[in-house]
Amino acid sequence: MLLYLKLNNYTIYNQEVEFSMLANMHYSRFPSNVASEAGVNALKTAVLLGPNNTGKTNFVRAIAMMKAIMLNQSPSIIPNIFSGSAIVEASISFLESGKEYVLDIRYDAEHGEYVYERFAEVHRDKYKNVRTHVLLLRDIQGKEFMAEDESLVSVMKVAARNNLLIYLLDTESFPALHEIREAVIAFASKIDIVDMNNIPIRKTIDMLKLSDEDSQRIAKFVLNADLSLDDFRYAGDDEVRIMFQGVNTEKSAPQENALQQAAPLAEMLHLVSVYQGVPVPSILFDSTGTKKMAALASYVISALKEGRILVVDELDNSLHFRLTRAIISLFNNELNENAQLIVTAHDFSLLDCNSLFRKEQIWFTHKDKERAYLYSLSEFTASESKTRGTSDLVAKYRAGVFGALPEPDLFDTLLEVSQS
Repeated sequence: MLLYLKLNNYTIYNQEVEFSMLANMHYSRFPSNVASEAGVNALKTAVLLGPNNTGKTNFVRAIAMMKAIMLNQSPSIIPNIFSGSAIVEASISFLESGKEYVLDIRYDAEHGEYVYERFAEVHRDKYKNVRTHVLLLRDIQGKEFMAEDESLVSVMKVAARNNLLIYLLDTESFPALHEIREAVIAFASKIDIVDMNNIPIRKTIDMLKLSDEDSQRIAKFVLNADLSLDDFRYAGDDEVRIMFQGVNTEKSAPQENALQQAAPLAEMLHLVSVYQGVPVPSILFDSTGTKKMAALASYVISALKEGRILVVDELDNSLHFRLTRAIISLFNNELNENAQLIVTAHDFSLLDCNSLFRKEQIWFTHKDKERAYLYSLSEFTASESKTRGTSDLVAKYRAGVFGALPEPDLFDTLLEVSQS
């Protein structure tokens, strides 16, 4: 499970920001929204709200960057272009196999080198006291080196710097380094990142083909998106042949570019929706929202089933607000033990501490001429903003109490058009 992510000098973040999934147990509402493991209380869901171009997608890219770094997948590490520094700093804390870990890195984008790498295990006693045990430290600039395996210290001084140490050395020769590698890969492999503007349907097709149990789950998920649907399934060749008899299938590609690129047309033609007992090709008859729900279904089901971390950019894109809330509620449910959902959205009806979120689950993005901001609703105390869990948060958001509110002035554009 993800516990926190800190960033500094990455893309739009010219100063440090911190996103946390740690629950504040002084806040008693919605205990089912919290998962407890290894003495740590982690939030199951979080939503980031804010105007366009204030950092929501960049935050999702940051998670994708950390996943790629941890899995040795050629990450895109981009420093802030206005800071004058090429050093990108990031810190990620997570739970894996009942243990709490922290990975800190500093990457020199100019030279393509990791100049700082620290991996530690965090221990918490029953009194909530925290002790950090450093398993690995390689500080090139500070010339400080530390490792559980003493023989590793001399090696890391001369090892290459173009990657994490776990991918530069044979970890079988260093037991502690091998443990670090296993934990890093296990955690990062559980992260799924989905962009609702460009969501692939390949995963849903594969699940429909391979598992009867998952097929039923996907069907139920999609049926909730369209009340007029009777069924949703992957049809056999004979049924598809009958449906498209006399039809030019080359002109049957979906109108959504993302779906066109997600899987071969021949595969997508097998996705069938049933209306009033009549089977029809989903790509031709279903709405964009229903198709996106079908594509998203496999990611949601896998996350809940396997305890994965699902990150969705613009969850509310083409979805009715009730569907968006229903998906979030699935993860907040007490039956979900350790899956997490992190989403960005524009739908401010999600500012709901009455029936959906705890205060620390709601996050805002904001940007001014000086910097980009990332902060939680929990930072607004009742005394400062008269904000409580039962407050009318939507009204306060519209009034600008929490910032993160666009102020578009489009009238000049109208005047220019009308006078041209």
